[in-house]
Amino acid sequence: MIFEDFHVHTDFSDGADSPAVMAETACRLGVRRLGFSDHGYAPYDTDCCIPEDRQLAYCAAVAGLKRRWAGRMEIFCGVERDLYGPAPAGDYDYVIGSVHYLELDGESFTVDWEPEILREAADRFFGGDLLAVAEAYYRAVAEVPARTHCDLIGHFDLVSKLNERHGLFDVQDPRYVAAWRQAADRLLESGLPFEINTGGMARRWRTEPYPAWDILAYLARRGAQFVLNSDAHSRTTLLSHFPAVERRARELGADLISFPCGGDGRTN
Repeated sequence: MIFEDFHVHTDFSDGADSPAVMAETACRLGVRRLGFSDHGYAPYDTDCCIPEDRQLAYCAAVAGLKRRWAGRMEIFCGVERDLYGPAPAGDYDYVIGSVHYLELDGESFTVDWEPEILREAADRFFGGDLLAVAEAYYRAVAEVPARTHCDLIGHFDLVSKLNERHGLFDVQDPRYVAAWRQAADRLLESGLPFEINTGGMARRWRTEPYPAWDILAYLARRGAQFVLNSDAHSRTTLLSHFPAVERRARELGADLISFPCGGDGRTN
């Protein structure tokens, strides 16, 4: 089993627990390498991100934990930067690049919060066509490396988070498949690893990780590398679903690596 987790949120952004509590829990679980990645400041997402005036305090808190746990657990200071967010203030070991919002005609619309928001975006800008929203999302995802200067591609197909519960669009529709394949092909050119993110499973939004199994298999066949992450927002979901997801990912041919942050290595 993989005992590292590099997508972890705390109460500096939208997590429930402090960095200290998350680190203590991780150590008890046997985690050897822990990366904090709170949401970087974004003026359109102030309810969920690190406040602008708390960015340096976040880095300092993680730096203190690095010293406290030295010799027992490696700790890294990362940030999850949204596509439209400004460059984060502070020193970071790594950046996760993600798309949580679409910018449409100067307005921001979340893709993973409420189905009504996606329906509103579809009605106002795409004639009610929810697949067009998904297509716009994947066009944005293809820009993640260039815009965020990230080291890891976060939850590739987040736009499908609400689909299992609400049936917003058909993920087997040729348009949807073409959209994610085009984005995947663009991102493969970057050489960056993709995360396998179990957060939606832990919070019971879906029964598959991000990316979904068919997308993961497509990426694996084309040589993608993957980092397994929990996207934990509380101590209770660190390493959530790791054994089963790791096993299935390997069956699909996924090249699971130890995240190359402060040195690299492979889990296989």
